[in-house]
Order: sequence, then C-alpha cells, then structure tokens
Amino acid sequence: MELLKYIILGIIQGITEPLPISSSGHLLIFRELFNTNMFNDLNFETIVNFGSFLAILLIFWKDIVKLVTSFFKYLFSKDKEKKNYLNDFKYCLLIIIGSIPVGIIGFIFKDKIESIASVKEVGIALIITAIALFIVKNCNGKKKDNEITYKDAIIIGLFQMAALMPGLSRSGMVLVGCLLCGLNKESSLKYTFMLYFPVSVAAFGLSMVDVINTGIDSSLILGYGFGLVAAFIFTYLTYNWLSNIVKNGKLWKFSIYCLIVSLFVLIYFR
Repeated sequence: MELLKYIILGIIQGITEPLPISSSGHLLIFRELFNTNMFNDLNFETIVNFGSFLAILLIFWKDIVKLVTSFFKYLFSKDKEKKNYLNDFKYCLLIIIGSIPVGIIGFIFKDKIESIASVKEVGIALIITAIALFIVKNCNGKKKDNEITYKDAIIIGLFQMAALMPGLSRSGMVLVGCLLCGLNKESSLKYTFMLYFPVSVAAFGLSMVDVINTGIDSSLILGYGFGLVAAFIFTYLTYNWLSNIVKNGKLWKFSIYCLIVSLFVLIYFR
C-alpha cells in the first residue's frame, strides 16, 4: 500500500506538471485532503519533480541541443559565419532574459514564499489562473520563434515571476503571457517550456542540497524510484495532450477546471 501511494503521487505530479493547473497546488490540496505526511516529504517532491524534468527534457532534447550548439558556435565562429546561428543565439538570450525575474525573486524570497503556502491561498490562486486562461481563450497571435522581442521576454518573464505565488500555475501564467504578447500557439508552447528548464535546474540544484543534508531513508528508495518513473511517464504523455489542446485553442477547458477546484477548496476548507 505504501508503494502504491508513492506511485499515485508520482502520477499526480506527472499529470499536473505540464498542465496549467499548478502541480504544487494540487499536491498541497491532496496533502490537506488525506492528512498524510507523505505530502510533506520534500525529498520525494524533489525526486518526482526530477522525473517530470527528465520527461520534458526528452521532449525538447533536439531543440535544446540545437540551441546550445548554435549559441557557442555564434560566440566562437568568424564574423561571416555568425549569421547562420544568429536566430538561435537570440532565442537563447530570450530564454535567459525571460528567466531573470523569477530567478531574482525566487532566490531572495524562497523561504518566505514557501512559508506562506496554504490551501486557501491555492484556492484563490486557482481562481486567478482560471480568469487568466479565460482571457486568452480567443488569442491567436502570429509571432514565430524568431519574431519574439526582448520586450516580450521581459513581460513573459514577469508572468512567470507571478507564478511564484503558491497555487499559480507556472506553465499557465507563462502561456498567458506568451499569448498576450502575440505569439502563435506553437511558439507560445515552446517558449513556455524552454523557460521551464532554467527555473527547474536552479530549483532542483537548491533542493538537492537539502536532500543531501537530510539524507534519504533506504527503506524509501524503492517508493521514490517508482514515483520518479510514474512522474516521468505521465509528464511525457500529458505534455502531448496539452500540445494538442493548445494548438486547437481549447485552453478555456482548464479555466473551467481551475474554477471548479478553487470553489471546492474554498468551500471545503473554509
């Protein structure tokens, strides 16, 4: 039964991580509903988050290799060759710029942000997410990857920074920012998850320091492993589902879902 619980938690993480519904918010809700210490296990949360990270890394592996390779080729190639790598180099800069706001605020206020998390705040945050997703339901921008501006990157980065509020979906807020800046659906989805990598690497690095300091009980390794695998599989599958929903302009469905969950939380935990 304990092993099954870890698998279920991994599945929850895997399903909610890519979707614009806040994975951390859902884990907090489940913790309060079932009153179990498993949801307070930060080591386990770090492990399953890493499973989701690996899945998204696999999905975008070719894009990442191409971007990183072009970035360094632009830096070290001769002037006449730089134009071949300019677009990818600029895109890398856009990722860096878009990651700066959340990096600064997250690093400075990490402990404070974590300490104020509560299930009622998650309920309120889900209402905000629902409204934001509903606002962009008819957005149909035209900008492609190479047409994103530095101004767009800053604005989208601020949306990602706002998602530090407990319960606000990072992917949801970034998608909203992308669509409001006029990006087309495919470019919005790609940029949303490209911004995911710097944040995740930094968060995982900081979390691993805590994991190393506290250690992992050997009796939990099997459960953690199954949870990681479950998170990996379901993140991969769920991203493909999300991709189809975004491309078909059906984000409003998540708006309804977030509203229903938020009302349940605010009524049940009043």
